[in-house]
Formats: sequence, C-alpha cells, structure tokens
Amino acid sequence: MTKSLIVLLGPTGVGKTDLSIRLADAFQIPIINADSRQIFAEIPIGTAAPTAEQLARVKHFFVGTHHLTDYYSASMFEQDVLQLITQHPTSNIHLMSGGSMMYIDAVCNGIDDIPTVDDETRTWMKQRLADEGLSALVEELKRLDPEHYEIVDRQNPRRVVHALEICHMTGKTYTSFRKGRSPLNPQHSSPNTHPRPFQILKIGLDRPREELYDRINRRVDLMMEQGLLEEARRVFPLRHENALNTVGYKELFRHFDGEWSLDEAVERIKGNTRRYMRKQLTWFKRDASIHWFHPEQAEEIIHFINEKLKQP
Repeated sequence: MTKSLIVLLGPTGVGKTDLSIRLADAFQIPIINADSRQIFAEIPIGTAAPTAEQLARVKHFFVGTHHLTDYYSASMFEQDVLQLITQHPTSNIHLMSGGSMMYIDAVCNGIDDIPTVDDETRTWMKQRLADEGLSALVEELKRLDPEHYEIVDRQNPRRVVHALEICHMTGKTYTSFRKGRSPLNPQHSSPNTHPRPFQILKIGLDRPREELYDRINRRVDLMMEQGLLEEARRVFPLRHENALNTVGYKELFRHFDGEWSLDEAVERIKGNTRRYMRKQLTWFKRDASIHWFHPEQAEEIIHFINEKLKQP
C-alpha cells in the first residue's frame, strides 16, 4: 500500500492543534510537528506548543526536542521527517501539522543544499549591514530576488543578509536554490527533482479575517496569563539566538530594555502576530494543491481524507 502524508496547515491561531489531535485520533496515527519554534524546549508558552495533556493523548514528533542553542534548519527537518516516514514500520498514513512555510515546503518539495558562503562575501555583507542598515539591504533583496523578498522575515538581519550573500556570491537568486514547485509562482514551477515515496494530501485551515484577529488577540492575552513574561525573562540571556528572533520574544525583550511599556509590548505582539498570519496566508493561498476547510468542519475533513486515500 502506498504511503500517504496528510499535511494540515494554516495560519497561526486558526486551530491546527485541536484539529490535528482529532485527526490523529480518527486515523490512530501520531503527529509530526511542522512548527519551527515548537521544537525548542525552553519556549512552549510563546510558541503555543501542545500541552502536556495533549502530548500524553497523542504522540508528537519534533516538539521540545531541541534547545535554543542548537542549530536546526528546514533542510535538517526535511531529512528527519523523510527518515521518519520512510522507516516507520507500523503505518502507511502520516500526519504533519504546522504553519512554518519553509519546513512544510522542504518536506513536500525538497530544497537544495544552499552553497556555503565564502569568508570574503560574509565579511563584506557584515560590514554593509553595519554601514548601510537593514532597510537598505531589504530594498536590495527586493530588487535581486523579489520572490524571496515576499516571504523572508524582513526584520531578521541574518536571513536577509544570508539571501544577499547567496545572490552576490553565485550570481543567482536565493530562490533558485530551492527545489520543486514554488507556491509563490506555481505557474512557473520547475518539475520536482526530489520525488517523494509517498502521496501528499494538503488540508488548509482558514477562518474569516476578523475571527482570526480576535483569536490571535485572545491567545496573546492567554499566553501572558500562562506566564509568557516569565518565560521570556528566562531566555533573555539567549536573546541573540536565531530561534528567539520571533514574535512574542522580540517585543518583550524591548520591554526589558526599557524601550516599551509592557502594555505596548503586548499590543505589538498582537499586531505582529496578525501581520505574520497574513504573510502565511499569502504563501499558502498561492498553492493550488491545498484543499481548504474551516477548522470546525472536522467530520467533512475526515470524510474527504478517507475518500482521497481510497483513490489509486
């Protein structure tokens, strides 16, 4: 029997965790986590990681398995997941759930090994960042690689600089080193050079925009009640780790630095989370292979999956 990978995806706050557990129960399978921040053990509150009760109810892979000082990438995630799926002896159906666009794309389409940046280019770009500032480099990336510009975290100097390093060192776009069909330009996609030994069924979750905004705002308030401030204070000494260059922690770190009041930091978290949600939807909506549902359509989703899995 052909192996199948069900990919449950959608923007932050849409309700993936609850539905993924419902699907895992229905098909008696574990969950492969595709949230690039939930893999870190030190930050469960700010990443809305599955609770201890949820983890006890359904087995999860890649939740709290790494530490903030560990290096981990989409390419490493791709290899880990492929190994898990192809070598798992007990099931032909697998479920991957999350909202990290690069991680999902890596598993479904594959990515190239990005060339190693030479010391000369790295030194030159580091100096340019110091001299010209991030905004100038973001504008340069927009000119040199507009496709990657649309999806990159433009507030993350490391990612912007690395993309430009590749552009200047190779004379090609950073995007060109990513394999398979690009969700941003499906009509111009190249054939997938990393065929998978399993069929992929993508289930997308969405809600009306105002409903998503309200859920995000309420979730941030709940995180604060659960101890997000204390969690951020514990990891503050590691603030320069790339894993913490993410919404929820960046804003509270600026509060700790005295730049913002706590109320302002919390409002910034809500606003930046809403902005990230819109970015995720922009990415996902351009992938024509995704089948979209409201999270409350659990029975319809289960029926849809069953029907699809019956097809040869």
